[in-house]
Amino acid sequence: MAIVRGWRTPLCGGVILSLLFAASSLFQPVTALAADPSGETTLLEHPSASLDFIWIVFAAALVFIMQGGFAMLTAGLCRAKNVVNLMMKNLMDFSIGSLAYFSVGFALMFGATRGGLLGTSGWFLSGESYDVSEYLLFLFQVMFAATAATIVAGAVAERMKVKAYFLYSIVICALIYPLYGHWVWGGGWLSALPFGVGHVDFAGSGVVHAVGGFVGLAGALVLGPRIGKFDRQGKPHAIPGHSMTLAALGVFILWFGWYGFNAGSTLSALELRSAVIAVNTTLAASSGAVFSLIAIHAITKKLDVGMALNGAIAGLVGITAPCAWVEGWAAIVIGAVAGLIVVLGVLGFDRIRVDDPVGAVSVHGLNGIWGLLAVGLFADGSYGLYTTEGPMVVGLLYGGGVGQLVAQAVGAAVVFVWAFGLGLVLFKLLDVLLRGIRVAPQEEIEGLDVGEHGGRAYPNFTVVDEPPLH
Repeated sequence: MAIVRGWRTPLCGGVILSLLFAASSLFQPVTALAADPSGETTLLEHPSASLDFIWIVFAAALVFIMQGGFAMLTAGLCRAKNVVNLMMKNLMDFSIGSLAYFSVGFALMFGATRGGLLGTSGWFLSGESYDVSEYLLFLFQVMFAATAATIVAGAVAERMKVKAYFLYSIVICALIYPLYGHWVWGGGWLSALPFGVGHVDFAGSGVVHAVGGFVGLAGALVLGPRIGKFDRQGKPHAIPGHSMTLAALGVFILWFGWYGFNAGSTLSALELRSAVIAVNTTLAASSGAVFSLIAIHAITKKLDVGMALNGAIAGLVGITAPCAWVEGWAAIVIGAVAGLIVVLGVLGFDRIRVDDPVGAVSVHGLNGIWGLLAVGLFADGSYGLYTTEGPMVVGLLYGGGVGQLVAQAVGAAVVFVWAFGLGLVLFKLLDVLLRGIRVAPQEEIEGLDVGEHGGRAYPNFTVVDEPPLH
């Protein structure tokens, strides 16, 4: 592409930017920013702030699109008779979760810390004025809270009462996710560990994905396997999803949205590290897809597209924590290991009779842990604590010693105990209070769409070849 001579000279570039800024100011009669409407901070004092706001709102929208990706992926990997139920869960875990996070969760996560354990201010986004910076952070973070919530839908699919799922959505967005998030992102005790620079997680391998994955594991254990998943001898039988087309579409939507998830976590349009993050995101997802396909072919001699799709998501989960701190070659290694983990995880959970219809625990839980540990191994010391400033994050392979790896391992252990432990308590409690959180056997066989919602996603379809009732 030809470049007009002089376009990239400092003088010409400065003149053009000045003219654009001056022209835009003609259409901005109100200049209040951070404490609007009181106007304590103005655009004249922080001229780059509007770019940051546009960037973060755009990134938040990309993360929101991921809800559609999860909906399509889960629907595609499950049976046609449960699609309405799955769409309802994906819609309502975001809607209910947003209200819960607004009311309680955001304050617990980002409010003034008490002993590094929980936030204690900002309930209902309250304050002396509308702080637009706080609203902006809430917008971005509520998307993450909803992502953690919707991961569980796949693990408990095709057998959980929808009302129980609604109550679960409140608890994870109001309590489970924000409290662990405070320990990592809100100035809590994990971020202050005396190892390395403390526990770090750039975009949420642990805070979002491991939390959702291990709460999902708890739900799957309390519910038990679907009818027909295991025979009387405990041998697993595949229950094919109804549409690999939808599943593939879901993965591509998720991959697209993940650029907002990871690169958007810079929280600034001026953080040029976003280019490194986006490339690492691409390489890890690609590597995860390739190596999961290689692994499943080595085991089954089949090129399983479902496993390859999950491998891509596994690579994305694995790179989410280290995406800003590693080089491209490391992103490929991280994605490759994630692809192997998801294959072994899915097969391993089948062997111990844990029924996870979409592989959510293997994709998000196990690879969330891997992503955290990968920081302690591969962080190259070229980037600091979520910014170009401050102490650099250095992993074991780059001469940083074991300190950062220890900090990451502590956080990984904590997220498992916290999410899985509270998940078990939550689902057991709901099981008692609601006199069971699993639908009746006949309703499960007929499909949750009819029993829970009174209709079908595909009314012209006929359900055939259902597994026998054991």
